[in-house]
Amino acid sequence: MLVELICFLIVVIVLKYFFYDDDVIDIGTSDFNALFTVAERLEKLYGGKAHVGLQIPDQDSGSRQSIDLVLVTKREAVVVCVKNVSGFVSVDKDGRWVCTGGHKTERLPDPVAEAKRLVPILESYLEQRGITLPEGYLSCKVICSNPSFRTIVSDSFPPEVITYDQWIQLKPESNMLSGWIKGAFHGGKKEMQESIHEKLNLVLSTAPMWDRLELKGNKFVLGEFLEFKGDNEDIQALGNIRRSKVSKVTIQKTSMLGVASSKLQVLYCPRDYRGEGASASDWKEVTVHSRTEIKILPKGSTKARKYKLSSVISLSLSA
Repeated sequence: MLVELICFLIVVIVLKYFFYDDDVIDIGTSDFNALFTVAERLEKLYGGKAHVGLQIPDQDSGSRQSIDLVLVTKREAVVVCVKNVSGFVSVDKDGRWVCTGGHKTERLPDPVAEAKRLVPILESYLEQRGITLPEGYLSCKVICSNPSFRTIVSDSFPPEVITYDQWIQLKPESNMLSGWIKGAFHGGKKEMQESIHEKLNLVLSTAPMWDRLELKGNKFVLGEFLEFKGDNEDIQALGNIRRSKVSKVTIQKTSMLGVASSKLQVLYCPRDYRGEGASASDWKEVTVHSRTEIKILPKGSTKARKYKLSSVISLSLSA
C-alpha cells in the first residue's frame, strides 16, 4: 500500500510539472489583465483602436512615461488610466484616493491628476511625429474596472472618473464616449478628422511600448523581456530571437506522445522597420523542450519572473 501511494505521488508530481502550467495562475498579472479587458470592451462599445501599454518619451523629464491605454475613434482620442482598485474608496481634499479593504487603509496618488499630466506629454510626442491635434481632440479618463470597487461618496469623484457602477452601465450610444468630450469638434471638417484618425493610429502603433507576454487562460504581462532559460541546445536554437531582429514570437505544441519527449514549436517573425508587415514565408521556426522558460521583468516590479514556454501563447517585443 505504501509503495502504491509513493508511486501515485510521483506520477502526480511528474504530470503537474509537465502538464500543469502553474505560471498561468499568476496573481501578478491581474492589473495587466484589467488593462486588456477594458481595452477590449472600449473597442466593442465605441469602435476604433485601443493602444495598450505605451511608453511615451517625455523631453522635460528625459524619460519615458507609461500610459495604460489610448483609445482612438473617428471622433476623438482618450488617454485612459485603468485602476484595478478594490474596497471602499473616497477622495480626500488633496484628490488622493483613500482605499479601505479588509483591515488596512491605503492612500493612492490622485489618478486624475496623473491622467491629466500625461495628455500634454502625449500631445508633444505626437507633434514631434508630425501630428498636431485640434483643441479638445485629446482628453483623459480614469476607469475603475474592479467589481469590488465601492464608493463612499460618489459625488466626490471628479467627472473624469468612471466608477465601476458607471463602467458596467456604459452603452454604445454614439461614436463618442457617452459625452466624455463636449464641443470638441466645433467647426472641424469630417475629412480632417478622418485623416487625423488614420495618422494617429499609425503613429501610436509604432510608438515605444512595453513588451507583451500573452499566457494561457487569457492572462497578460507587460514588462521587459530579459532572456530565455533552459538547456544549452535550446538557448542556442533561440539565439536569433533578439529585440533588434524579432518583433513577434508564438508558441505551439508539437508532440505529446511521451512526457519526456514533449516539444514546443517556437515561431518568430523578423522585425520589419519598413512597416510593410511580414508575410507568412518570413516566419522562422525552431523546436525546443517544453521545460524551457522565458524571463521577464514586469512593469512596476523590481523582481523578474520566469514562465514556462508551455504556458506562453505569444511574446510581442517593442522596438
